[in-house]
Amino acid sequence: MQLDDADGALDSWARFCALSEELFGGAGDLSAGPRLAPVVADLCARGLAALLRDHFLRSLEGIFRSNAVEKFWQQFHPYCSSSAVERIKFCVQENWPEDVLCRALEDICLEKSYQEKCILALVHSLQSYEDRTPNRKSKSLDCSSSLMPRYQLMVSSVLLTTLPLSFPEILNVYFKKKLEELNIMMAGSDGNDPFGNHDLFERSNTSAWQSQMDIDGQEPVISESINLVKNIGKVVRDLRYLGFTSMTEDAYSSAIIWLLKSKVHELAGDDYRIPVLGCVKKWIQAVPLKFLHALLTYLGDSVNNESGSSGLKSPLASRPSSFPGIGVPSEALVRWHMRLEYFAYETLQDLRIGKLFEIIVDYPESSPAIEDLKQCLEYTGQHSKLVDSFISSLRYRLLTAGASTNDILHQYVSTIKALRTIDPTGVFLEAVGEPIRDYLRGRKDTIKCIVTMLTDGSGGNTNGTGNAGDNLLEELNRDAENQENVDYDDHTNIDEKQAWLNAESWEPDPVEADPLKGSRNRRKIDILGLIVSIIGSKDQLVNEYRVMLAEKLLNKSDFDIDSDIRTLELLKIHFGESSMQKCEIMLNDLIDSKRTNSNIKTSLSRTSQIGTGHDVFDATIISSNFWPPIQTEDLTIPVSVDQLLSDYAKRFHQIKTPRKLLWKKNLGTVKLELQFEDRSMQFTVAPVHAAIIMQFQENRSWTSKTLAAAIGVPVDSLNRRISFWTSKGVLTESVGPDADDHTFTVVDSTSDFSKNSTVNQLCERFQMAEDEGESSIASVEEQLRKEMTVYEKFIIGMLTNFGSMTLDRIHNTLKMFCIAEPSYDKSLQQLQSFLSGLVSDEKLEMRDGSYLLRK
Repeated sequence: MQLDDADGALDSWARFCALSEELFGGAGDLSAGPRLAPVVADLCARGLAALLRDHFLRSLEGIFRSNAVEKFWQQFHPYCSSSAVERIKFCVQENWPEDVLCRALEDICLEKSYQEKCILALVHSLQSYEDRTPNRKSKSLDCSSSLMPRYQLMVSSVLLTTLPLSFPEILNVYFKKKLEELNIMMAGSDGNDPFGNHDLFERSNTSAWQSQMDIDGQEPVISESINLVKNIGKVVRDLRYLGFTSMTEDAYSSAIIWLLKSKVHELAGDDYRIPVLGCVKKWIQAVPLKFLHALLTYLGDSVNNESGSSGLKSPLASRPSSFPGIGVPSEALVRWHMRLEYFAYETLQDLRIGKLFEIIVDYPESSPAIEDLKQCLEYTGQHSKLVDSFISSLRYRLLTAGASTNDILHQYVSTIKALRTIDPTGVFLEAVGEPIRDYLRGRKDTIKCIVTMLTDGSGGNTNGTGNAGDNLLEELNRDAENQENVDYDDHTNIDEKQAWLNAESWEPDPVEADPLKGSRNRRKIDILGLIVSIIGSKDQLVNEYRVMLAEKLLNKSDFDIDSDIRTLELLKIHFGESSMQKCEIMLNDLIDSKRTNSNIKTSLSRTSQIGTGHDVFDATIISSNFWPPIQTEDLTIPVSVDQLLSDYAKRFHQIKTPRKLLWKKNLGTVKLELQFEDRSMQFTVAPVHAAIIMQFQENRSWTSKTLAAAIGVPVDSLNRRISFWTSKGVLTESVGPDADDHTFTVVDSTSDFSKNSTVNQLCERFQMAEDEGESSIASVEEQLRKEMTVYEKFIIGMLTNFGSMTLDRIHNTLKMFCIAEPSYDKSLQQLQSFLSGLVSDEKLEMRDGSYLLRK
């Protein structure tokens, strides 16, 4: 009996295998399916259900490998086996990889679909058996219901284990090409990108397709777009069908992100005067989101959310209630919208951070780019990336020996304005500005350049073409009404209501903020405050301004000081009236001088002295105690001019008794007109130049030594000053009997001048360089050195007793012991400058941060 059962089982198994092979090789013929049911029932009755199921799946796997998988991957073998250069050639082919991919997917999907029908035949046979045996229904049902998932897992496993490494790259190329083609279609049939210009997308009906897939195909662009989306959707559906769901989503996701980044780069460009972010966000809704909506609708993944959960807010972005041309978005589309917007913000942010140095150079014209960057940073929170990148750019492009101090200061002012727009709290400005401030403190001309920016409308540029935003006069004007000379920590003028409003609007500082600096003080710092903090003391800035103002006033040929008075009034608001008192007296001296000149000229015109030249003579009368030290130089002026000075001084003494005038003959300006045989020339020169040329009225030729003795200046000074006249073609220079004693002769005609034109040009350039180095007012450094000379003996004595001392120790010792007149009241920076001068004079030397006597 047992032998008959075994034979029957073998016979049933043989018939099952034969019917399975007939079913597998039927090439679409499923007629063997109904005959499979009794055989399957017999085997299941014998307890062989699991065996026949496993055998059936293994047979399908073998056939699938040989008939489908190998052929599928063979389609992509030319690309996978090629080099990098050859792959580029594949990518530029018009219909590659679309043709290959679609054909390969169609073949393998047909094979898989037929095998699924075979499985369904087996499942039907098992279910028939289950219907006849209710007591085994539960176990057999599990057996039959797991067949299809096991087959799907088998297909995915076979494809993924044989996957070429280049297949994801092929998918990426396909989706990139299709999306780029779609973007071109969306640009319009005329080839002009409606999103390429920076207009707002005001009309929702400009989209290339609507949200529904049953659009009337009358419009060519819309019809092509719909067909393109359907083709892409079919490829995505087939790839999902084969188990490539994750790989497919990654491929078209990366293609969409690539297209988005390309669009951001295209719109951003190097033009910082136009806002970009709004256009990018509109483009996201017009192209990628509508493509994704159509794709998800085609795949059946687009489900509108009408539940209450649809109103939840994302931590990254607020969820829109609807999109133009789409309506209420699905959860998947909302996630895509948030994802694309984040990538757009991050891409634009990285572009703007990389070009932030150029953007700030063009500020305020580049303020739209700054506003875009501000919104991007608020969205991404990557402020530290801005700080690190910008500091690196500053160190390599600005804080170098080749950059002028004016350029550095202009960039610093623009940086302050731009970063205050991005971060009103000033936290990141502290981090970015600290390297600039440290570098500027090491430059000797920093104070002078700052004062020039404060007083010069050209922003400190010598060519007078500075931007209006570069100079600090604007800041003085802006603060004229609301800037008061009070302490920032004064709360007495804040009423209770305002204090409560301030408390309600308080926000904590970012985590990057320096905890040692209070947030209130940080937010109160203005541009002028930051500039003054570079110097360390407003007294140094005021002293430098006083020197520059004195130099400017002494070189004036008229008494037009309206702009200087206005600047002084603005500085008084910011620095206080007491600090600017001496400067105010200096300006009053010029006002008084103008009035005194008028009175004296009127008085002299009524006497017999009229017509002697007093009508063309103006004197600037200064109160020497309130002016900076003036550089004096002995000068013998012509007798006629000296007589004018004497007459003027006598008349002044009569009017202003008992005050007397002490002339500084080397200061001032002289307007001359020189007449020659064939020409006349007009000049405005210094008194020493006028004294030189007026000597040639008596003699046509002078030697340098004789002329120097006649005007009372050293020979080397004469040789330097007389080069002005040789460069202008008024005098010629020749070597006399003595090599050190040159002869100067008046040039009567232009022909004589043209012979020495090259030499004259060289002399003119030399003279210009000499004039730039001369000043009638002692500089702040020279004044400081003169004032500090009295402490030199103290410093030498301290170093003799103690051997070596640090800067701080020297400073504290001088403050402790130098309390009698003159008391020590200098700052640490001023002492350091003086000690550096002693080191340069080889009186001291510095070693390991300490000063000691030079041996």
